[in-house]
Amino acid sequence: MRVRIRFTKTGKVRFTSHRDVARVWERVLRKADLPVAYTEGFSPRPKLHFGLALSTGHESLAEYLDADLIGDADPAALADRLTEALPEGLVVTGVTSVPPGTPSLQEDVAASRWRILLDGVTLEDAQEAVAAALAAPALVLTRARKGETRADDVRPAIEALHVDDAPEGVVLDATLATRPRGLRPAELLAALFPHLPEPEFLWRRVLRIQQFIERDGSRSELPPLAAAPAPHAPEPACA
Repeated sequence: MRVRIRFTKTGKVRFTSHRDVARVWERVLRKADLPVAYTEGFSPRPKLHFGLALSTGHESLAEYLDADLIGDADPAALADRLTEALPEGLVVTGVTSVPPGTPSLQEDVAASRWRILLDGVTLEDAQEAVAAALAAPALVLTRARKGETRADDVRPAIEALHVDDAPEGVVLDATLATRPRGLRPAELLAALFPHLPEPEFLWRRVLRIQQFIERDGSRSELPPLAAAPAPHAPEPACA
């Protein structure tokens, strides 16, 4: 049986890397005494399947993890059980079973929605940059991958983008494609503000709030799942 777990990553735990969060989940599943399936071989590991990695320092209200279990389990009873074993900032917001044949999270996610609280950018400058980007036929960004540098047109990866004058400051609300090659929030800032020094660092907080999949040509959010009590949940920001 495979279950899909939705969880948050907010607060100080945002400085924990994706790899370390995976190790946390391995310990938590053991602590919660879940019948997790293991790989075979000399060094067996729990069969966990994570979605798209979240950059260190960024936060999320919509992280996902698939876990293979031995036998059956009641997904509705797992959310509280797991949250109690998690460190502060990681909160399970729901668990559901995954039907056989469902694509992996890595394959399935087509886009993510972000709230980016800007630092050192005025409302007027942000509005002008967004208007120029949306009107541009192309946005060329130099990116490095596997030791090679190439110029990419990242404009098609910006599916939606607008500026909010929020109480906490100037916020970009952006929906960014994850394939064929995803556009990260830092790269979006580099494309929007190329005239500013180190534009990829023009953020005070980055929060992923949704992830989307496609089925038969239509777009939908990954299931938000059933809400669960969140004893460690901080107040969401940038929302």
